[in-house]
Amino acid sequence: MTPGARESELLRTLPSVEVLATSLAPLPAPLAVRAARQAIAERRAALLAGESSGAEDLTARALEIAAAWQLPSLVAVVNATGVIVHTNLGRAPLARAALEAVAATAGAYSNLEYQLDTGERGSRQAHVAELVCDLTGAEAALVVNNCAAAVLLAAAALASGREVVVSRGQLVEIGGSFRVPDVVEQSGARLVEVGTTNRTRLDDYRRAIGPDTGAIMRAHPSNFRTVGFVEEVEIEPLCELARERGVSVIDDVGSGAVAAGVPELAGEPPVRRSVTAGCDLVCFSGDKLLGGPQAGIIAGRAEAVARCASHPLARALRIDKLSLAALEATLRIYGDPAEAVRAVPVLRMLTAGEAELSGRAELMRGMLSEAGVTVDVLAATARVGGGALPLLELRGPACAVDPGPVGYHELARRLRGNRPAVIGRARDGWLLLDPRTLDDDGARTAAAAVAAALSPA
Repeated sequence: MTPGARESELLRTLPSVEVLATSLAPLPAPLAVRAARQAIAERRAALLAGESSGAEDLTARALEIAAAWQLPSLVAVVNATGVIVHTNLGRAPLARAALEAVAATAGAYSNLEYQLDTGERGSRQAHVAELVCDLTGAEAALVVNNCAAAVLLAAAALASGREVVVSRGQLVEIGGSFRVPDVVEQSGARLVEVGTTNRTRLDDYRRAIGPDTGAIMRAHPSNFRTVGFVEEVEIEPLCELARERGVSVIDDVGSGAVAAGVPELAGEPPVRRSVTAGCDLVCFSGDKLLGGPQAGIIAGRAEAVARCASHPLARALRIDKLSLAALEATLRIYGDPAEAVRAVPVLRMLTAGEAELSGRAELMRGMLSEAGVTVDVLAATARVGGGALPLLELRGPACAVDPGPVGYHELARRLRGNRPAVIGRARDGWLLLDPRTLDDDGARTAAAAVAAALSPA
C-alpha cells in the first residue's frame, strides 16, 4: 500500500463529528460538538503529518478539550516578579475593604443611582465625588472608566473645535500604543505643539496662546524621564499664565500620587499640588498608585467638572458599579493616611522594610532547600511598574532558584501551568521570586509550586 493510500485508509477510520459528539454525553450538545470537532481535527492533522494511528482514545481527548474550555480564562496568579503595578497581571490588587465592597454590591441590588433619603433618582458620582474632593482639595470631581477616558472627556468638554497647547516633550505614548496626540484628536480639539522634546519654556506657551486656544494641557511622562539639558514649566506658572489669558488648564498627572507621608512617591506629581495651583481639571488613574480599581478620576473646578459631566461622552465613558464600589472603599481608607499605607496593597509593597522582605525570602529559601532545590537569597531590585516612577529602584532581597537541567524557560512554563500560576523573573538563567510583591501565603504558594515543578516525580 502506498503512503498516500495508507493515509487515506487511516483517515477513513476517523468517526464523524456527530458520532463522537454523541459519545460525550452528558455534555451540552454545543460544547460536545465543538470538542469533537477539535479532537478529530487534531487527529487528522497528526495522520497527515505521518504519525502512526496508535490507540489514542478520541473520546478521552474530546473530554479533555471540553474540560479545558469550561475552566475560567481570567484567573488569579501569584506575582513574584517584583513589579508592583504589573499591567499584564492586572495592575493594583485591591484592599480587603474594596474586595468586600465589590462582593456586597455584586450580589445584590444597590442604590447606584437612587437617593435613599428622598426616594428620587440620583447620580452614581455622588458615592465618590466628595471623597475625591476631600483627598485632593478640588471643588468637584467626576469618575470615568480609566485615565485615558478622563483625558479624552476633559479635552472634549473644554476644547472641542478649538486648540489644545501641549509641550512637544509631553507628547507621550502610554500603554498599548495609545498616544496623547491621538487622544486629543479624538476629542475634536486641534493640537498645537510648543517647545522642543527636551526644553519648553513659559514663553513658548505664551506665544502659542491665541483667540482659538481652548486649553493648555500638561501630560506627565509617566513611563520615562528626560535628563540632562532639559527644562519644563512647573504647574504654578502655567496656571497663572492660563488665568491671565483666559484659557483652561488640563493636567494629566498619570498614576495618581495622593498618599501623604510616602517618600517613595516623591518622583510623581502630587494631585493636590495641581489642584491647588488652579488647574481646571486634573486627571489621574485609580488603579495605579492610588491602589484601587481601574478608573479615571477628574478633579478640579466645579464649572469645568460640570461641563465634563454634561458632555455626551460622559455616559459612554462612565464607571461601572463594581469598580465604583471598590473605588469608594479605597478612597475611604485614605481618610487615615497611616491606615492607607497598611491597608492598600500597592502602598504596603512600596514601603515594605528590609526585615519583612528578608523574612519572606528566607521562608521561601527554607521550603525550597527542604525540597532539595538549589536556592539562594540575593540582592535584587524591584520596580513600581504601571508607567509610574520609572527611575525608582526598590532594593531588597529575592529568592533565587537554580532550575538545574530543567532550565529556566521550562521551569517558567511549568509554573505558568500551576494553579494558581506563579510568575517570576529571570536573572542569569535562574528564577527570581521577589518577596516584595508577595505576602506570606503567596510566598508559601510560590515555593511549593517551584518545588513541585522541579520534583523528579
